[in-house]
Amino acid sequence: MASLTPPQAPPKWNHTPEEVLSITKLALAQNKAVSDKVAALPEAECNFETLPLANAEAEALIICEPLGFYQNVSVSKELRDASNQAEVLQRDFDVEESMRPDVFKAKAAAEKNLRESGEWEKLSDEQRRLVEKMVLDGKRAGLALPEKEREVLMNLKKELSQACLDFSKNFNEEDGSISFTLEELDGVPGDVISGYGIRTEGSKEVYDVTFKTPDIFPIFKFAHNPGTRRAAQEGYEDRLKQNVPLLEKALDLRRRIAAMLGYDTWADYITEVKMVKSGKNAEDFLDDLEAKLRPVGEKERKILLQLKKEEHEKRGLPFDGEFYIWDYRYYDRVYVEKTLDLDESLVKEYFPVSVVVPTILNIYQDLLGVKFIEIKNDNKDVWHEEVQQFAVWEKDAKDESAFVGYCYLDLFPRPAKYSHAAVWGLLPGYELTSGKRHYPLTAMVANLAKPTPERPALMRHDDVTTFFHEMGHVFHGLLSRTKYARFHGTSVARDFVEAPSQMLENWHVCWEPKVLEKMSSHYKTQEPLSPELIDKLIRSRYVNVGLFYLRQLFFAKFDLKVHVDKEAADYTKLWNDLRESISLVKGGKAQPGQGTFGHIVGGYDAGYYGYTYSLVFAADMYATVFKKDPLNPALGKLYRDKILLVGGSRDETDSLEDFLGRSANSDAFLEEIFGKVANASL
Repeated sequence: MASLTPPQAPPKWNHTPEEVLSITKLALAQNKAVSDKVAALPEAECNFETLPLANAEAEALIICEPLGFYQNVSVSKELRDASNQAEVLQRDFDVEESMRPDVFKAKAAAEKNLRESGEWEKLSDEQRRLVEKMVLDGKRAGLALPEKEREVLMNLKKELSQACLDFSKNFNEEDGSISFTLEELDGVPGDVISGYGIRTEGSKEVYDVTFKTPDIFPIFKFAHNPGTRRAAQEGYEDRLKQNVPLLEKALDLRRRIAAMLGYDTWADYITEVKMVKSGKNAEDFLDDLEAKLRPVGEKERKILLQLKKEEHEKRGLPFDGEFYIWDYRYYDRVYVEKTLDLDESLVKEYFPVSVVVPTILNIYQDLLGVKFIEIKNDNKDVWHEEVQQFAVWEKDAKDESAFVGYCYLDLFPRPAKYSHAAVWGLLPGYELTSGKRHYPLTAMVANLAKPTPERPALMRHDDVTTFFHEMGHVFHGLLSRTKYARFHGTSVARDFVEAPSQMLENWHVCWEPKVLEKMSSHYKTQEPLSPELIDKLIRSRYVNVGLFYLRQLFFAKFDLKVHVDKEAADYTKLWNDLRESISLVKGGKAQPGQGTFGHIVGGYDAGYYGYTYSLVFAADMYATVFKKDPLNPALGKLYRDKILLVGGSRDETDSLEDFLGRSANSDAFLEEIFGKVANASL
């Protein structure tokens, strides 16, 4: 297999800032030329073949997406800025193109001609879906409005796009830190502290802690001093206060756009094309789940509060009877250690990155029938030396027809890099007009802990599940095989897109004893996790599950409320009030945490509910198909064929029914969470 040559070369990552902008402009101009040609067609000549819009969009996408990606990963500020500017150009272009009445008129004429001529029935299901979606795009874009109103709407959309981009740029480039003395860091593991920067401030040594996850989260979980945890929490929530006016502007623009388009709220506009169908249905789902979770969460809070009381008495600290946001992660850990005798720091020693990453890749490869071949040395071309590059093939590949695509892994933190974990589908897979295929490229960006002088890079079990989740998106992007780029991979309804990854992360191998044994290897002894430790880890899975999901519901309800309200509000107050009432944790000083809520400008606006909504489908898929034999390649092939391969080329409900053999239901989800079957709104 190593001698096989991919039929498509990977992209180069050697662009200058000037090239990023010039190449983007050229690609957009070429796309516009196609639209102009379509717009000039007489209505009678509009048909499927004379409107090559789908492939023109794909050709622009494969040029522009990698160029817009630099802003998330490049070490060069000049290149990041150019990449950001290129995305502004692309977004503005997309707004202008989406609001061209001449192109929409040609699309509508093509649909009319196809239906009246009898050609409609000769189209494939995916072709008919493409036509219907393209025409619906025009209606949702406001092309039924008078010309003057369309102009106003287009300008509002451009303003919204810019506000979201500015928010995201601040998010990516945030480089703040907070300082503590060694005494204030009491309880934080030594290997974590050894990774902090040290400097002298006056007469004392202080440690600079960045707000990156590997640095700040251990303070939330381990620092004995509640004052340290509070300072860390409030600094973390305040780190992006410059985003507050940008969010206010974005929400105002969304309200105005929704009103112009004739929707009652932005949530109704967004959910119209999702599985949930309306903002009201999303609210009902969240309300129903909150009602079920609240009694569980209240019971858990009471237990954790008692632990806090005991610890404060032991340490001679005052106790005011309150449970704060900076107490949650700390006492959640204490509870696990006390009830299960499970030490998270010890568990982490069994998950070195050098073992976990290849093991997870092997699990996916075996389950889904593919093979990763790393590209190294002179053949490697990446945006940073730490990035791994892979060519992906069918497991039994004999020639280039078995090529699947490319995958890149960028796993460790560095300055100005995207600060969480996410996957970008940089190149889509689709059928070229020649009949050959264009192959996909997916890139995972993460921020795992780096090695320290004393230890190799180690992963918490949470990191392992996150990595597994994101690899689910990678494979959704690689193994989809649609005719059109528009439907490729994760281009599905936003409230379904997480389900394939959640199925594997939450209900699959991350909690399977034999897999935990397989992917664990103590960094000193190379011994796997013992059966006793594995049992404790599995039992910890649903510890404080009520509080965990109530926290998720807080994010979802904040997101939904700001998109159903008709008037602006004090969003800092709303953020803190909702967190206290839903998450059952009290805050201190009201910090502008909404400025850190990247999802709200990153495509999950009025959509965060989807993380929980899609868990229902994830649980059903696992319980119905995989539970009986989780690592069976035959079941992996079924999943690949029925869920991954079709992407968004058919309705998600059809894919689920095809995979499950029936309509989806919430029984498995509720059984997992509450240990019993009950009815839930879907």
